[in-house]
Amino acid sequence: MAFEEFGQLSRRRREERAQIKKKVLILVLVLIILAAAVVAGVFAFLNSKKSKGNNAPSSSSEGGGGGGGEDAAKLSNKIVQMLCDPTDYRQKCEETLIKVVHTNASTPTIAPKAIIKAAISAAADEVVKAISQSGKFKFDTPDEKAAYDVCKKLFKDSVDELGEALLHTGQEIKDFKSKIPDLKTWLSAVYSYQETCIDAFPEGESKNNIQNALNSTKEYVGNSLALVSQISSFLQKFAAAAAARRAQPAARHLLAHTADPSGASQVDAEGFPEWVGRGERRLLTKAVVNLVPNITVAKDGSGNFTSINECLKSLPENSKERIYIYVKTGIYKEYVTVTKKMVNITMYGDGSQKTVVTGDKNFVDGVRTYETATFAVMGEGFVGIAMGFRNTAGPEKHQAVALRVQADRSIFLNCRMEAYQDTLYAQTHRQFYRSCYITGTIDFIFGDAAAIFQNCLIIVRKPMNNQQNIITAQGRADRHENTGFVLHNCRIRPDKSLEPVKKKFKTYLGRPWKEFSRTIVMETSIEDFVDPAGWMPWQGQFALKTLYYAEYGNHGPGADVSKRVKWPGYKKAISRKEAEGYTVTPFLQGSWIKNNPNVLVHLGLYN
Repeated sequence: MAFEEFGQLSRRRREERAQIKKKVLILVLVLIILAAAVVAGVFAFLNSKKSKGNNAPSSSSEGGGGGGGEDAAKLSNKIVQMLCDPTDYRQKCEETLIKVVHTNASTPTIAPKAIIKAAISAAADEVVKAISQSGKFKFDTPDEKAAYDVCKKLFKDSVDELGEALLHTGQEIKDFKSKIPDLKTWLSAVYSYQETCIDAFPEGESKNNIQNALNSTKEYVGNSLALVSQISSFLQKFAAAAAARRAQPAARHLLAHTADPSGASQVDAEGFPEWVGRGERRLLTKAVVNLVPNITVAKDGSGNFTSINECLKSLPENSKERIYIYVKTGIYKEYVTVTKKMVNITMYGDGSQKTVVTGDKNFVDGVRTYETATFAVMGEGFVGIAMGFRNTAGPEKHQAVALRVQADRSIFLNCRMEAYQDTLYAQTHRQFYRSCYITGTIDFIFGDAAAIFQNCLIIVRKPMNNQQNIITAQGRADRHENTGFVLHNCRIRPDKSLEPVKKKFKTYLGRPWKEFSRTIVMETSIEDFVDPAGWMPWQGQFALKTLYYAEYGNHGPGADVSKRVKWPGYKKAISRKEAEGYTVTPFLQGSWIKNNPNVLVHLGLYN
């Protein structure tokens, strides 16, 4: 069976099965403690109502306590309904939880343990079932086989993400509070992987089969996202109430993502996320020439390696120490993948037009979009500085990715991404781009990451005669995902090829790739070539009620919102407070925030 080892996360984890089980139990216990306060409160409330309305013994109690059992069953049903209320697939949620709650109804503090364990187990089980089922399908055409190869990689990524969700948690409530954004990120990624797998297939029977096989997986993962969000909401309210009782500011000592009472974002003076450590802050604000590399790549033979791939092969796996790789001036014609085991890498060049990685893989030539990337980043904590990433396939080749980023906590500074359709695939997890140059034509910033593009140049190129330009295509497919694109303090303008003919081609800020697509453009300069409607539908009425598109504080002739679309999901005027929620810290923070707490200043919106 192609996926017989996927149920066991890795060789290391198989060898440490006993330790993993302990860690899983730790996660369950932590979640239990958090949910217990909510569930126990419901028990207390319902029991109090029951006791008030039933002061006299029930008639059935004379027959041996049968009425008590009925009451317990009713109470269990109410608890399940309360827990499943925020989920989109309530029947599946209730079917998963009802037996667990019935079993533990007499001991309210135990019920949450079994509830959370059941929810997580159900999601994991469905992934394994989908893997097994898809392995039995027959794929006849080269396109279908290539699509299935993409799915196999994404299935493994799904298992890894669920493993992270189970294994990475603290033993105390205070530790778990900061882990909630991580759980949302991992579960959001799993949901996105299923969508990407389906999208890889051409229309037809095989795509339908894959979609059917993954439906339950998506539903159970979606329910898990909803339950985690419910816990997160409860903790925020509880923390705010506790802070009010203490009558002192709460932003620094409660949830990591709780906003400062003044509405300020907790970022450093350069606007970096909190999770950018002190060393990375210094790194990103220094001139590249001051950096000291561990390894040097140079085409002329003056470094340790002549290719980036040779260099990456030499790296230790899962390094705890940051590794600095200097790539000297040159055009590097190679397809690079920074794998999941290549973590904490900083790769920098001599400039985004001097150190360039280039390729030309594309969809028209039979390569799935996911696989067309010239440079792919999967290793956590990647930092890219002063480098260029190109796909030279051209507009006639359709989807052709220059840079695909799947890495969590990834940063790109002063980098350049060049292609036409699908230039930058901001695939999953948390990403931060600062002072980058991103150019293309159709959906040239797309994916399902939580990504902020700050102080970036968004340059629109001339498309083919029968095409139009769309800058973003964000792929949030479940309303509980924590993903979205934020263009903040950027400049949106045509390049020199489009400028003289800009009236011949329509240009839009974005369109909804998935049902809950989320994109915010704020405090950004928009030139006059952007269509007054601003946004373009994907197809018919799809997602127009469920998407979230917003603009705030933009300027320039293209920023006039008076003629924007009238979709229910579009917000042409959001409040300052709402806009603050999409600044760096509220939107990108996570449990890995370990910065000096003194490096916190008020720098949310620019104006």
